[in-house]
Amino acid sequence: MTDDKYKIQKIDDYRWRIPREGKMRVDGIVYADARMLEDIQKDESLQQVINVSHLPGIIKHSLAMPDIHWGYGFPIGGVAAFDMDEGVVSPGGVGYDINCGVRLLRTGLYRVELANKLESIVNTLFANIPSGVGSRRKDLKLSQQAAKNVLKDGAHWAVSQGYGTKEDLEHIEEKGCIQGASPELVSNRAIERGLAQLGTLGSGNHFVEVGYVSEVYHEEVARVLGLEKDGITVMVHTGSRGLGYQVCDDFLRVMINASHKYNIELSDRQLCCAPISSPEGREYLAAMACAANYAFANRQMITHWIRESFDRVLHIGPKESKISLVYDVCHNIAKIEEHIVDGEKRRLCVHRKGATRAFPPYHPHIPDAYQSVGQPVLIPGDMGRCSYVLVGTEKAYTDTFGSTCHGAGRIMSRGQATRSTKGRNIAEELKAKGILVRADSRATLVEEVPEAYKDVTDVVDVVEYAGISKKVVQLKPLCVIKG
Repeated sequence: MTDDKYKIQKIDDYRWRIPREGKMRVDGIVYADARMLEDIQKDESLQQVINVSHLPGIIKHSLAMPDIHWGYGFPIGGVAAFDMDEGVVSPGGVGYDINCGVRLLRTGLYRVELANKLESIVNTLFANIPSGVGSRRKDLKLSQQAAKNVLKDGAHWAVSQGYGTKEDLEHIEEKGCIQGASPELVSNRAIERGLAQLGTLGSGNHFVEVGYVSEVYHEEVARVLGLEKDGITVMVHTGSRGLGYQVCDDFLRVMINASHKYNIELSDRQLCCAPISSPEGREYLAAMACAANYAFANRQMITHWIRESFDRVLHIGPKESKISLVYDVCHNIAKIEEHIVDGEKRRLCVHRKGATRAFPPYHPHIPDAYQSVGQPVLIPGDMGRCSYVLVGTEKAYTDTFGSTCHGAGRIMSRGQATRSTKGRNIAEELKAKGILVRADSRATLVEEVPEAYKDVTDVVDVVEYAGISKKVVQLKPLCVIKG
């Protein structure tokens, strides 16, 4: 199959090549099936894959996952790795919501035990976890120094303040703290925005979802992850809130100047960047780490209030609810990692924007408990369908810099979704399916209506058939809180 606009070539049923030409330094590789590819070509995300391939020092390929859609600079669902000496770092390859990510909690509870408790649970979660645009915690007052400690120490700070346990830290990417964070590089405006938003959900596609294990595909792996049929789970999806947005905004201005300073030719101004080894590059990575650590702390504190909410509604304690962390992964991040390129180990700066790390079994950067099965990969769907837990593979490590998809991927803009749902009551539609939902505003529900997204099952099937992730369990929602 060939597309006239992008000259797309079929590699196999789940991979497509955009061959290198003109100023492209590498090929583009897109993970999708034929039907998905047709939808992907309806926006400019493939052009963004090409634009990324122009950047200096890019290694092997400019990659796109099956949940790809148009984003700022890089496509959402884009992955690119850069040489440490000749390559660049770009805020557009991380995004505004730095370390937007997902964590999954397992419990000692089963679906039948919550049958008559769901309304109380969703109402208590909604009351306990502030959500919506500009949401803030009134019961948590951070000083400037405490905020800087959050930026430096991430989830470790939260645990030190009583929000969770040291065991939680073992099950978070980078153990909940990216090293090299420099709070002095984060603007006062960014810190001010973060002071009152720690422990809040925010808006848009962020959520807390109580669900259950509806299907088990690999019994042994599921057992290692502590997941079993009909077991209750809780998924948290949120990021670095206004602080991360401000860090990105501040450094976009820095990077525009740096692109001129270092004579980097940009095919898109939104790809503004700096050499990784330059002062501007190093400073962005250090400030980005601060925002990522804030996000880790944010999800850790929300976890504390989830545990508290369950215990309050069910009148039980932690020993009975057994709410523990399966894993926590980043979606929007640039990280220095070691990978094999042409048979040699090399340190690279890997940008994952709307993409998830998927390291294989026995990789040193995954928890000891999961060494035999690989890193857990958490793929949330929309609030009306299902989500998946997968594990990373050796093929992901060799082919995609240890990366896979991150979710369903939008197919409607928020404006389109709003127009298409005029006159509908989304909360009642979901209730009819057995899913209770609470949201800060009706606008969020209509913007996040299930049909605004690809079916996550289709996306997950592509990455499994392509061999870059292995499906373990399916999760179905019971109740959801949204911003």
